[in-house]
Amino acid sequence: MKCINCGTDNNLQDRTANQGRCKSCNHPFAFEPTAVGTPSKMTDPFFAKVLADISVNDSLFFNEKQLLYLLNNRLKLKFDYDSTFGCLYPLFGIITLVVSISLLLNIVGLDFRSNIFYIATIIVTIIYHVLWILALYDGTQSSKLNKKERKQSAHNLKKLGFIILIIGGLLSLFAFKSFPLFVIAVCLGMLSIYLGYRPINQTELPEELIITPSQLQTWLNRWQEINGTNPKILPPPIQTLAPANINPDVTAYSFDRLIVCDRADIAQFLIANNFHFEHNCAILSIDRYPQNIFATTMQMLRRNPDLKIYTLHDCTPSGITLPHQLTTDPDWFANTNLPITDIGITPRQVLSKKRGMVIQSSSHYAAAAKTLPLEVQQNLLPEEKQWLEAGNYVELESLNPRQLIQILQRGITSNTFNIDSEDSNLMLIGDTGSFMYTSDSFG
Repeated sequence: MKCINCGTDNNLQDRTANQGRCKSCNHPFAFEPTAVGTPSKMTDPFFAKVLADISVNDSLFFNEKQLLYLLNNRLKLKFDYDSTFGCLYPLFGIITLVVSISLLLNIVGLDFRSNIFYIATIIVTIIYHVLWILALYDGTQSSKLNKKERKQSAHNLKKLGFIILIIGGLLSLFAFKSFPLFVIAVCLGMLSIYLGYRPINQTELPEELIITPSQLQTWLNRWQEINGTNPKILPPPIQTLAPANINPDVTAYSFDRLIVCDRADIAQFLIANNFHFEHNCAILSIDRYPQNIFATTMQMLRRNPDLKIYTLHDCTPSGITLPHQLTTDPDWFANTNLPITDIGITPRQVLSKKRGMVIQSSSHYAAAAKTLPLEVQQNLLPEEKQWLEAGNYVELESLNPRQLIQILQRGITSNTFNIDSEDSNLMLIGDTGSFMYTSDSFG
């Protein structure tokens, strides 16, 4: 592991001999990847790279949940699918071992079919490949893998099956001249192929986060203690009840746009990164964050008859009701004709996504989905309603900070909501004086 202070490589022996410090500059390491309970990838350079990436080299603020999702994506358990033969290499190695032993025994004049080493090798080979098939099949259903990795696991199951079927079958008949081995090879190969082609729910399988907020907090505390640096992590948003003193010259103006978030955390994130300055927009949350300027901001907004309103929310039952809440709440925009553009995230966007999102599941959200207002339910497709009632949800923090800002920027400037840079069509789903728009694809 390299020292982030001087760049010196320190192996485990070096770190142990120096009580967890660099052998060159004596700088302590924050993480020991071999320690019990520590992910093997968790090293000082790895954590420093994650912090640099999420903050775009210390230029963006972010919250802990955004860091939690990014670390989850980079630390999660996964199989090695990087090369075509990555998962098949052990197969060739064991076959080569069996053949080599058999040939060696033939050379010395022994009957390899009755030799205990040959029998033991065959049994170990069969057990190993059964376990490998089961491991790959488990990967097709694992909540610790994303959609792409689950599909790759199924693909490798099929490849493994064909190779066992062809190579294992030929070796059994012509090299070992054993019909029982041929039957076993055929059965294992067909099983692997069947499991690879077997229909499974790869799209909507909830994904499990492999690290907890408490683990993350422990790592952050350790990092700050050792390195004395304070990453650009936002504290929890605080509601200040006392009204702020605002210059009357400022309150005489209005805004071109308003962005309403379903949570104060997201509103705080956008404000901290000066999104409101760059796009002449007010940013509020549905629970009135920032509370000390909420009333004044609403007065300023109501002065603009051409105000454009945008909503940004989690894909949850409460999140997708945000546009409806704005058009029915007198404290917001009830009895007005102002258009509301729903940037997302909606179930329709998740189901039609081009890239993977972290889909999780909660019994609380499953119950809440069954009590949605009738007006909201009428705008849901059957598959959207089914997806919500299964308890599925996606949080905005699963998108990295720069990605989230870019999506919002495209949404309010060009009505483009697709992170794959493809044109998105907007559908009119309101039938009253107020209009509500949503995009077909969020990502």
